[in-house]
Amino acid sequence: MQASPFQVIPKPIFPSPINIPPVHRRPPSQRVRAITTSTANESTRCSTPITMSTLEVVDASVAAFWDYQFLFVSQRSETNEPVTLQVVDGAVPKDFPSGTYYLAGPGIFRDDHGSTMHPFDGHGYLRAFTFDGVNGDKFSVKFMARYVNTEAKVEEHDPVTNTWRFRHRGLFSVLKRGEKVWNTKVMKNVANTSVLSWGGRLLCLWDGGEPYEIEPERLDTIGKVKLMDEWDSVVERRSDGGDVWEVAARLLKPILYGVFKMPVKRLLAHYKFDARRNRLLLMSCNAEDIFLPRNNFTFYGAITSFCGITPTIAALSVNPSKETSPIYVLPRFPNEVNYNRDWRVPVEAPSQFWLLHVGNAFESLDENGNSEIQMQASVCSYEWFTLHKLLGYDWQSGKLDPSIMYLNGNKSKKMPHLVQVSINLDTDGICQRCDIEPLNQWIKSSDFPVINPAFSGSKNKYIYAAAFSGSRRALPNFPYDMVVKLNLSTKSVRTWSADSRRFIGEPTFIANGSEEDEGYILVVEYAVAVQRCYLVILDSKRIGAADALVARLEVPKHLNFPLGFHGFWASNE
Repeated sequence: MQASPFQVIPKPIFPSPINIPPVHRRPPSQRVRAITTSTANESTRCSTPITMSTLEVVDASVAAFWDYQFLFVSQRSETNEPVTLQVVDGAVPKDFPSGTYYLAGPGIFRDDHGSTMHPFDGHGYLRAFTFDGVNGDKFSVKFMARYVNTEAKVEEHDPVTNTWRFRHRGLFSVLKRGEKVWNTKVMKNVANTSVLSWGGRLLCLWDGGEPYEIEPERLDTIGKVKLMDEWDSVVERRSDGGDVWEVAARLLKPILYGVFKMPVKRLLAHYKFDARRNRLLLMSCNAEDIFLPRNNFTFYGAITSFCGITPTIAALSVNPSKETSPIYVLPRFPNEVNYNRDWRVPVEAPSQFWLLHVGNAFESLDENGNSEIQMQASVCSYEWFTLHKLLGYDWQSGKLDPSIMYLNGNKSKKMPHLVQVSINLDTDGICQRCDIEPLNQWIKSSDFPVINPAFSGSKNKYIYAAAFSGSRRALPNFPYDMVVKLNLSTKSVRTWSADSRRFIGEPTFIANGSEEDEGYILVVEYAVAVQRCYLVILDSKRIGAADALVARLEVPKHLNFPLGFHGFWASNE
C-alpha cells in the first residue's frame, strides 16, 4: 500500500528551516516579543547582563514560537491507497467498535508564488482513520488523506505539476501576489470546517457555502450537494418588510451576488443531530446578513476589505458596548407550542460573550409547567474573539504569531472556557431567569465540548473537552494539550495530559457500552518537536488515571498533517 508520490514536507506558513532552532538561539528573522537580549557585538551597549533566567525565558519563547508554526505546516501529499498505521504505545482493544473517524481541516497555507492563507481559508484536507475489526489477534487501523476537490481547488491547484497558486483570498486572508486588483470573489468555499454523514452521504462543510459529497472509502470528491433548493422563496418572503435593515438588504443583494459573487444561500458548517427524531440541525443565513450591522456587530473598512487591501472579515468587528448576549430560543414545532411570545425576540444573557461550540442542550419541565433549558458550551470574550486575528494570524506579514492571542487581566473569563447557560421560561414562554456559570467551576482555557452522542438532547452527567494545562508559560492558553472530563453530578474534574511539546485537537467520544461514560475518546496528538501526528485512544472511564491511555498509533512522517478542525465517528453498525 503506497501513498502518492508527492511525499515532500512543504514549507510552513512561516518560512523557516524544518529543524527547531538550537537552544538559546532565536530565529534569524524574528524578534521574540517582550524579550530583549544582546549579541556579542552589542554587549558593550547592554547595561544589563544576560542571566540564565533570561536565557531560559528566551529559549522557552523561541520553542513556543516554533512549536506553534509546526502546527500549521502545509501537507501536499495525498494517499492513493490506505496506509496501515503502526501502534507505538499500548494496543487497540479487541472490543473497539468498527468504523471510521473522519477529520476535516485545512491542508495548505502557502502557495508557490509567495501568498499565504489564514488556516480558515486553507483548502480542505480530509483525513480518515478506519478501524477494520479484528485481524487474527490484531486490530487493523488504516489511514487515508485526500484534498476535497472543490471548485476553488480546481482553480488554484495544477495536478500535473502539483503546484499551487492562490487566486482568491477568502474571508480571512490577503493575497501578496497575483490577482489583487478587481479580484471581487471573496467567498471561497474550501470545505475545510467539518464533516458529517447524513442521508447516506458523507459531506464536507464550510461556513458560508454548500457542502461537498465525498466517497467514504477512497475519499474521492463526488461534487456539491444542494441541500437548500427550496429556500429561495423563503428568503424573498422574509425580506418583504419595511424595516431599515431589510431595505438595506434589498439594496445590497445585487452587489453581493453580482459583483462579489457571494452565494445566495449560505450554510453554516457547525451542526447538531436530533438523535431522537433522526434529524440534522443546520443554520443558514443570507449573503447580506454578515455584512449588515447588528446589535452585536459594527461595520467599517468596506472599501479596503472588498478591494483586497485588508481581509474581508476585517470589515466586521464585535460591538463591545453591548453588555448582554442574545440567545434565540426557537420552537422546533411551532404548531405544537402554546406560547404567546414572539420567538424573534431573543433572551438576553446577562454577560457579554461569543459562543464557540455547543456540547449539549436539553429541556425539562417543572411541576408548574415552566420550562428549564440548559446548554453546555464553550464561550469566550469579545476581546479574545478578534475576527481578523483568530489563531494569531497576521495578515500583513502572512505569519502566525501566538502572542496575538495573549490577553491581560482576568484571563479565565476572556479565554475560551466551558459554561452552563440556564434559561427558565414560564408557561407563556416569557423568560423569568437566565444564568451563566462555569461548568464545575473549571476556568482553564477549554473548547470543543463533546458528550456521549446517545445522550444528546437529554440530561447528561459527563462532558469532555480539549483544554490547556498551563504548563507552557509562553503559550498560556492555546493550543490545547490535555483532555478534561467533567462529572456534572459530583462537580469533579479529571484530566489526561499529552507529553511535553505535544498538542491535541478536538476529542471525539465513541460509545461502547450501556453506561454514559463507557467507551473511548479519540483525539489526534500533534508532536511538534518531532513533527509527527498520532491518533490517541483513551479509555473514557479512566480519564484521570495513570492507565487512561489505551493506544497510540503513528501516522507516517511523510503524511504528517496540520491541525484539524472538526471530525466525527461513523460506525459500521
